[in-house]
Amino acid sequence: MTFENVRWDEIWEETGHTLHMLGLSLVFTIIIGLILGIILFLTGRGQLLSQPIVYAVLSVIVNIFRSVPFVILMISIMPFTKWLTGTSIGVEGSIPPLVVAAAPFFARLVETSLREVDRGVIEAAQAMGASSWEIVRKVLIPEARVSLIAAVTITAVTLVSFTAMSGVIGGGGLGDLALRYGYQRFQTDVMLVTVVLLVVLVQVLQSIGDVLVRKFSRK
Repeated sequence: MTFENVRWDEIWEETGHTLHMLGLSLVFTIIIGLILGIILFLTGRGQLLSQPIVYAVLSVIVNIFRSVPFVILMISIMPFTKWLTGTSIGVEGSIPPLVVAAAPFFARLVETSLREVDRGVIEAAQAMGASSWEIVRKVLIPEARVSLIAAVTITAVTLVSFTAMSGVIGGGGLGDLALRYGYQRFQTDVMLVTVVLLVVLVQVLQSIGDVLVRKFSRK
């Protein structure tokens, strides 16, 4: 294969767009998902701020967004995306649906991570008079940090696949390039290059996550 259809300047430009989408969406996903996951944990039955009704409502909302395929979700919230960013296409138009899709997913991972913390540690902090916020900040998050790092890694890898699918609505990045040239124009060499770059990106993200997990596991 000669890669005669590959325009390397465009490949690197779209790779930058993919990293831009991934970086911004991951930051917002971590912030929103962490908050939502902590609330889900705290309001769960038998937890510090047990509120079964609140938990049930949030759980249903999270499950709804997690169950909708990303392509359908992306198209269905286009009016909201355009209102929020001024456009529903390009890199800017891709970030809101990426966050809306990934934040509930990450929230569930956060909730699961916090549930793995030893109940005895939480009860000991309560016995010492720690407030709920202090328990979250000084006990839950530090104790669950390894699991949370793994959750961030899983979410980042998932977002890579979402950024590729955003090409369906002209979201830019490698996915858009693969769709326009690799699929619509049958340029197999372009498709191959974009797939290889996406695989490499996933491997890099997973390797970084594994290194961080090993580092914090030893502490």
